[in-house]
Amino acid sequence: MRLSKYILKRLVLAFLTLMILVSIVFFMFRVIPGDPVSMFIDSGLDQESQELMLKLYGLDKSLPEQYFIYMKGLFQGDLGNSFTYGKPVLDVIGERFLNTIVLTTTSLIIAYSIAISVGSFLAWHRNSRIDIIGTILALVVRCAPVFWTGMILLSIFAFNLGWLPLGGMVTSGTNFTSFFDKVFSIDFLKHLILPATASALYSMATPTLMMRTSMLEVVKEDYIELAYAKGIPDKKVRRKHAMRTALLPVVTMFAVAAGLAIGGSVLTETVFRWPGMGREIVLAVGSRDYPMAQGAFLFIGFATIMFNLLADILYAYLDPRVSLD
Repeated sequence: MRLSKYILKRLVLAFLTLMILVSIVFFMFRVIPGDPVSMFIDSGLDQESQELMLKLYGLDKSLPEQYFIYMKGLFQGDLGNSFTYGKPVLDVIGERFLNTIVLTTTSLIIAYSIAISVGSFLAWHRNSRIDIIGTILALVVRCAPVFWTGMILLSIFAFNLGWLPLGGMVTSGTNFTSFFDKVFSIDFLKHLILPATASALYSMATPTLMMRTSMLEVVKEDYIELAYAKGIPDKKVRRKHAMRTALLPVVTMFAVAAGLAIGGSVLTETVFRWPGMGREIVLAVGSRDYPMAQGAFLFIGFATIMFNLLADILYAYLDPRVSLD
């Protein structure tokens, strides 16, 4: 019952956070220099055309009226129409969001799979030369900006060696019958390698160090000593007893990292010209397509809030010591 009450409380807080985010994004795009109204007024159109365009996008109404109309449309799944694409924002964002999810999921699976193994290995060999070197390397990788890592990878494997594509998601002119056919094609996988690797390298350090710290705490527990006393082999103690317990904070951190990775995908997608949400924000802001930029911000914000909610629930479920008040 306490867990159900806790989940309900977190759901309410997540909803309120989302509504605050929606309001901030809405007003931000209407008060900053170069807002949608000034875009049409400064476009060189005649007076009649300006009035027609402002009316078409509902920009002739007062700000409170625009806000009410936008919120009403939002609850009906209507994010407005894109200035650039000339079609509903949701239609464009849907595909871009899937592209970002594919890239983010792949990079996080790679990062956390390696981080769990490396972190536990370093902890098991604590204070050794390999532990010191591994910890330093993790910190160095974490400090390297993802766009810098991306450009280094492009320079080596795309420009110089020519092993992998320079960017994009598929080769120009290639057609696929469905999204899933595209995702599982060799061409797509070749384009995915470099951006996923750059993102994974950046995301790997924190879970590696967290797994190491968690393992160092676990190996001090009495049940580990008891396992050794029973004559259980070292590898089995590490994998079956120590790692299982040490994984708890890393597993819950994965959900938080997923939300942050989606929100931080702008640099990776821009460097590799990956047609996802992050790159779409850059293109939308550059072309002053405010409905598209606004919708993309909301999608990323929604994903981040939901993944953080999942992390809270996971932690409360897996660790009964967490306060549910």
